[in-house]
Amino acid sequence: MKKLLLFFSLILLSSLTLFSQVTTVGLIGSGTPNGWDSDIDMTRSTTDTAVWTLNVDLVNGAVKFRANNDWAINWGSTDFPKGTGTQNGPDIPVFAGKYYIIFNSVSGEYDFQVESAIGIIGSATAGNWDYDTNMYKDTSAHGYFLTVNLKVGDVKFRKDDAWTRNWGAVDFPSGIGVNNGPNIPIAKAGKYFITFDTLSGAYNFAEKVDFEFIGLIGDATPKGWDADTDLTKDGANPDLWKADIQLTNGSVKFRANHAWTINWGGTTFPAGTGIPGGDNIAVTEGKYRVSFNTATLAYNFQKLENYTKISLIGNAVPGGENWDKDLDLTQSTEDSVIWKGTYELVQGEAKFRANHDWTFNWGGPDFPAGTGVQEGANIPVAAGRYKITFNSLTGAYNFEAFVVYDQISIVGLNGPANSWDVDTYLTISPENDQIWTGKGFVLTTADPALSDNGIKFRANSAWTVNWGNVDHLFPSGIGAQDKGNIWCTAGTWDVVFNTLTGEYVFTASSATHDILDPSVINVYPNPTAQDLNIDLSAMNINENVSIKVFDMSGKMMMSGDYDSNDSISLDVSGLNAGGYFINIVSEKFIVGKQFSILK
Repeated sequence: MKKLLLFFSLILLSSLTLFSQVTTVGLIGSGTPNGWDSDIDMTRSTTDTAVWTLNVDLVNGAVKFRANNDWAINWGSTDFPKGTGTQNGPDIPVFAGKYYIIFNSVSGEYDFQVESAIGIIGSATAGNWDYDTNMYKDTSAHGYFLTVNLKVGDVKFRKDDAWTRNWGAVDFPSGIGVNNGPNIPIAKAGKYFITFDTLSGAYNFAEKVDFEFIGLIGDATPKGWDADTDLTKDGANPDLWKADIQLTNGSVKFRANHAWTINWGGTTFPAGTGIPGGDNIAVTEGKYRVSFNTATLAYNFQKLENYTKISLIGNAVPGGENWDKDLDLTQSTEDSVIWKGTYELVQGEAKFRANHDWTFNWGGPDFPAGTGVQEGANIPVAAGRYKITFNSLTGAYNFEAFVVYDQISIVGLNGPANSWDVDTYLTISPENDQIWTGKGFVLTTADPALSDNGIKFRANSAWTVNWGNVDHLFPSGIGAQDKGNIWCTAGTWDVVFNTLTGEYVFTASSATHDILDPSVINVYPNPTAQDLNIDLSAMNINENVSIKVFDMSGKMMMSGDYDSNDSISLDVSGLNAGGYFINIVSEKFIVGKQFSILK
């Protein structure tokens, strides 16, 4: 069927093109013929260098776009077939089929146009009666789906862009289409999720509505049939709603806005497609991660196991040659199925396991990233220092190697050089190769109304790796790859920047202010399980200090102001096992230290 070249809007964040270093763009992932091993290169437009296209056969799976055959710049999202990819966003779910793909490396917009045998045509569509809008094949033998904006008018389904085989009926929003039947009347303009079955002729036009609440209700839920247990809208996909819910044996339904006006049932468990006003979904007892997509109506109940510990074990663990030493990961405070840790590993093999026991263990053949399966193969590990992430629900794992950069600098129109092209360099800490400091930097005030104002951090005098802040925060915040410019204010500033966490702190400079070598301050015991003592005796200070504790993801876990003293004791017993950074700031100095918690 026809390929329609779309003209994407270009989103110019600043006069500086952040992706000027993009020389190639490729598609990679389990949905491609090459899997996650290598990119399928896209073709750059000769008229617009930001637009890339590709013809490719995909299988059911997930994909991402990335630049220069490397993960430094990559785009992902949960939306399909159209969406806007964000830097380091989630994998894009794809269905099997032959596709013509368009991607814009400036705006991140993408469109997977399927070369489908079935399309929808009519005066209610963008193509009028001139051309078909392709539909997407679902996982059933005869089913197709599409999300599209429609006008008031008429439509029909047809095969192969021809009238030889077409389906229509007088019923709306659902009915049974017959060959050469009448046009289907679209009585109301709107955005619709359309399903069509070529065998039975059954079709349905479900209007896509923005919902204030999506909840689960039923005798299997904690609130019974009296009230909803609300799901939470996913931050990356406004159509996806999730919650972790303890269920009993019984039945449930999904519904919108705490009312029965819009509700969905289903015929299968633990996964299926919601049916508007359908039968109750029969569920079995357990704690589940429940998800519901209001665009596709897909629902899923993923059972959650109660793991108290997740660890890495194997001869890749230093001292664990006999597979008898666990390296515990830290459970995320934001998502109970995400576990993280930072460790030095040797060359060898490893697996993840739960509760220091082999009852539940995960392995896989891929490194540095893959999906572990129960009783899977040992994971081959190369020697190095890694940030390790594991998802105990999906089995997905990632070993992200630490990067020690040759240079870290500040650039920007409001930076010390007043330029996006000239770097002002920071100094690496002799104690911690992730900590960089600078002193006496003169900044000017950024104007948020001007898109090219502000500053950013970058590595090795290039834009391949750079840090901004999504909320433009100053004087402190958490920097992340390719986020917004930092809106600084005028003054002379000292700075500490952590390339591991992205954390940055600017402190007003003065003649007596200093950025300390972290070795000047001692924290003990390290590692600890209960109290962390901070020895300031070498500083001879007489002013109060501010202390902040961050986890390895850059999330602030503790903060407080303390009276001047030679020693300060922090109760860290409430923190999970793992690695942390502590920042200590006074009017005269700023210093960062790393510590660990073992339990």
